[in-house]
Amino acid sequence: MNDLLYVNGGNPLTGTITVRGAKNFVSKSMVASLLGETPSILRNVPQIRDVKVVSGLLDLHGVNVKYDTDAGILDLDPSNVESAHVADIDAHAGSSRIPILFCGPLLHRLGEAFIPDLGGCRIGDRPINYHLDILRQFGAVVDKRPNGIHLRAPRRLQGTKISLPYPSVGATEQTLLTAVRADGITELTGAAIEPEIMDLIAVLQKMGAIISVDTDRVIRIEGVDRLEGYSHTALNDRIETASWASAALATGGDITVKGATQPEMMTFLNTFRKVGGRFDVQDDGIRFWHAGGDLKSIVLETDVHPGFMTDWQQPLVVALTQATGLSIVHETVYENRFGFTDALRKMGATIQVYKECLGGRDCRFGQRNFHHSAVVSGPTPLSAADIEVPDLRGGFSHLIAALAAKGQSTVRGIGLIDRGYENFQYKLESLGAEVVRG
Repeated sequence: MNDLLYVNGGNPLTGTITVRGAKNFVSKSMVASLLGETPSILRNVPQIRDVKVVSGLLDLHGVNVKYDTDAGILDLDPSNVESAHVADIDAHAGSSRIPILFCGPLLHRLGEAFIPDLGGCRIGDRPINYHLDILRQFGAVVDKRPNGIHLRAPRRLQGTKISLPYPSVGATEQTLLTAVRADGITELTGAAIEPEIMDLIAVLQKMGAIISVDTDRVIRIEGVDRLEGYSHTALNDRIETASWASAALATGGDITVKGATQPEMMTFLNTFRKVGGRFDVQDDGIRFWHAGGDLKSIVLETDVHPGFMTDWQQPLVVALTQATGLSIVHETVYENRFGFTDALRKMGATIQVYKECLGGRDCRFGQRNFHHSAVVSGPTPLSAADIEVPDLRGGFSHLIAALAAKGQSTVRGIGLIDRGYENFQYKLESLGAEVVRG
């Protein structure tokens, strides 16, 4: 399939689409199946590239994976887990960062693990140091090699105390997936508590794990000798929901997102309303629409949950180019997330980025020479352009800009969007968008 999309923009997006399970949860719960001694069933699974990548990696390690794409159901049988060849892992993983999360479960099951050089979206400094340090604290021996990293567990991994300098989602997931079968109690301080993390904890508890979550971001895990498989329905994707909501706002449209749920979206919904958008929470989804009149500028700061999610920021910035006045956006989660604004300026948006912490508290990037604040002046009409997708969320944001702009845009590198947005071209067409894959 070609990696290029022609977009004839300038028309409101209207209609109904459906979102399924959260990308940031589904792949991690698939990895969790390695920990069980019996098969697992995961429902509400979207057809996205990350699911294919993890399915392939599980298959390389001997897990029998059956995927009913129409029903969105995965059957995962880890009865015959085995070591995979280094070259196969490297070739299949590609740019995915998922293999690092295989380490804890594989160390428990096989006593060893290998991960290739890791890729992923280039939106900031996401080193694997946290992960390796965590695994070392459990007792893993880490050997860095030219083609990747080999890990082994000379004896059963041991519970430990871990304090994160920042509530990293990936480091929290690593700790959970490793601690549940370690010997003794693990205490994790400074943990991430995103809804996807809580759903992963729910999965692990179903498998037999003993996990408690305190109000001060402390998670305690009491290791157990054995875990069973699970049966679970994934929570729906709040990032995709917000992306379609922002598309409705930017194009002056009206989109109902079936499967969207209110509890995980409350912070976004408040901001959406402040900008001038309207929404209606229904029994089976949420309707988002542009209410007419001028959109309003805002001051916005991203943060870890329950703050405004960093993955909501990029699509909303596109909508803010159509708001009256100056909007200030302070990014505190990923330091290089404003690279996507280059393409928006090319399309006519007035956006300036700054190294200072604007519009809110000082953050950890304030003295580190990163452009992590943006001022958006609007409204500015957007013009069609030739765009290169930089990363998953930035890429969908570029797609929204192309849909809002008059004329035909060419969006290159849309394969990145397939990583996290299920059947996005079909959904665009069902909303009335004029798009052709080249």
